[in-house]
Amino acid sequence: MEKTLNAEDIAAGVERLATAIREKHGGKHVALVGIRSRGDEVAERVLTLLSADDWDLSFGVLDISLYRDDFEHLHENPLLQESDIAFQVEGAHIILVDDVLFTGRTIRAALDALSDYGRPAKVELAVLIDRGHREMPIQPDYVGITLDTRRLDHVLVSLEGTDGKDEVRIVEKEKP
Repeated sequence: MEKTLNAEDIAAGVERLATAIREKHGGKHVALVGIRSRGDEVAERVLTLLSADDWDLSFGVLDISLYRDDFEHLHENPLLQESDIAFQVEGAHIILVDDVLFTGRTIRAALDALSDYGRPAKVELAVLIDRGHREMPIQPDYVGITLDTRRLDHVLVSLEGTDGKDEVRIVEKEKP
């Protein structure tokens, strides 16, 4: 069985993220940092919505490839991309943005990577999709879409800028 979310569902999730961030921080300086890949595109979309309010925001992109605890299980030559954080992390209020929150391990790696840039005053987490099944004590501050999934299901996110279309596919896996 396969379920899908379409471009309108994704846009509504991004709007929920922007609305929640606006309600909590409206006008206060925050920095959105998107986790490559796809978290950066979600962060750009949130930034676009918040910037319409003439809100001064910082933006950055974080590649966590070398910080993952499953590095040895990835491809032989993982695609390393550049991080781009052109603002002072030390003392900043940062909102990490990712596409899907699952076990929490990606966020742990992102926190490790971010700490190499300095010590932020505060870090919050915004995710387009929270699918549950944490392995680490990490919870989002902002959620666009909550999905009820089983542990072995696959949540496959496609975004226009990265993949050419906006779609989320939930592929249900049968228990072994």
